[in-house]
Amino acid sequence: MDICKIYENASKCSVNTVECFMVLSTQTQKISVATLCGLFGTLCIFENSLVLYLIFSSPRTRRKPSYLFISSLALADVLASIIFVCSFVNFHVFNKTDFSKEAFLLQLGGVNTSFSASLSSLLLTALDRYISISRPSEYKLLMTRKRAWIALGVLWVTCATIASLPLLGWNCCMLNSTCSELFPFVDNNYLSSWICFTMVLLGCIIYAYAHVLWRAHQHVAYMEKHQVQVGKQNTRMRMDVMLAKTLVMVLTVLVLCWSPVLVLMIYSIFSRMSNHLRKVFAFCSILCLLNSMVNPIIYALRSKELYSSLRMVFTRFRRQLKASEESPEAESTHKSSMIET
Repeated sequence: MDICKIYENASKCSVNTVECFMVLSTQTQKISVATLCGLFGTLCIFENSLVLYLIFSSPRTRRKPSYLFISSLALADVLASIIFVCSFVNFHVFNKTDFSKEAFLLQLGGVNTSFSASLSSLLLTALDRYISISRPSEYKLLMTRKRAWIALGVLWVTCATIASLPLLGWNCCMLNSTCSELFPFVDNNYLSSWICFTMVLLGCIIYAYAHVLWRAHQHVAYMEKHQVQVGKQNTRMRMDVMLAKTLVMVLTVLVLCWSPVLVLMIYSIFSRMSNHLRKVFAFCSILCLLNSMVNPIIYALRSKELYSSLRMVFTRFRRQLKASEESPEAESTHKSSMIET
């Protein structure tokens, strides 16, 4: 069946129609999806939780707006992993249909909120780097901790509001409009609006990073031409450039992981989706988890502050482990000496 005859003939708002979207037909496909979701989800939660711990355990990093935005990204990725894996596996692997339309839209809203917040956190980080590179002398005055927290509050409220619109009434059941062929109960116009919102975010991020890299290239060329000695300001500029390059790597991974999903979403709006394409979309959706898993690895490899904090944590853990291994031996030696006495 191309788009499931049940979906065409039955009421668009019937919960039974969600079975048409359960496109994984073989046990091998279900095991593959469950394995990938379990692996990527577990690693993503562990890595991003570690990033949050490294940032907030250090007074130096948690005061910096740059790391506040990175912590927002890590938090969004943790929430996205938990909500996405649970809902995705229950739906596609266990084929659970014992839920209402509201429950499904609530889960979908949670996934959309998390992934939108992740993308928006990258945008705030891009703007932070943009201000740092374009107006370095005014950066500390413009980008304060208070403004950073306000920006994060606006970010999360906006993402939650946009993601909640289908639950609040913008769905094809309430409006009696054309439903999406990829998501049950979702209005095609809402999906189009969400795609536009995502594309605008990506465009702003790309523009900001393009400007950052252009200014960084100018700065390096100027230093090489005039053989300027590296002072305090130049050291700070190099750190900003380093962080900007790190986040460009994050952006590259983001675009590569999200492009297949966005392309298929756009295609679904203008054309009918076959069962094969919807299976491809289900597997491509897991790439979003891969993106969330790769981000903290890039931080650990590229951020000197986080990398040094990570080394300190591992060193402390090894010392505690070594001490716990030695203490039973010392205790047994003490007991034997007491017996001999």
